[in-house]
Amino acid sequence: MPVNAPNDNLDVLAPSFILKNIDNKMISLESAKGTNGTVIVFMCNHCPYVKAIASRLKKDADDLFEHSINTIAIMSNDVINYPDDSFDNMKIFSQKYKFNFPYLYDETQEIAKNYNAVCTPDFFGFDKNLKLKYRGRIDSGVMNSNDNSNIERDLFNAMLKIKNEGVGPSIQINSIGCSIKWKSYE
Repeated sequence: MPVNAPNDNLDVLAPSFILKNIDNKMISLESAKGTNGTVIVFMCNHCPYVKAIASRLKKDADDLFEHSINTIAIMSNDVINYPDDSFDNMKIFSQKYKFNFPYLYDETQEIAKNYNAVCTPDFFGFDKNLKLKYRGRIDSGVMNSNDNSNIERDLFNAMLKIKNEGVGPSIQINSIGCSIKWKSYE
């Protein structure tokens, strides 16, 4: 189901966090941010939209790292009702796609709420000062997992623009994905 992400909150500072990484180490935003920018993506293991872009996310993260722009993934879903998103399955998912960036577990869902994350995947692109400059999709491929030759790399290009010019693109197309699976407190 498509979800529209609001782009009216650009220039806000990234909320701080300290979360457990899949290697069981605690990672803070401050320790994981990039010198020239930071991508934070809210994602999970079971979402078909995330599965469709996982290899492209790996490529973008690798390519952005060459520009001193780091990527951080955060999983905030309810793992009781969605056990495919468990911490152990996060490790398996990360290994499957050979992620070389932190994949953090937001067990309380507080960080997803602080970022106003709404779907998986949900991309946030921050400048070197951790000000939000991009809130859009990864690329024009959406669910395309095969022919990547004609895909416009929205996130990658936005992050280079942010690095080089200090501003994000004027047109930002919302990410499409599954809703974050919020815990029910009854």
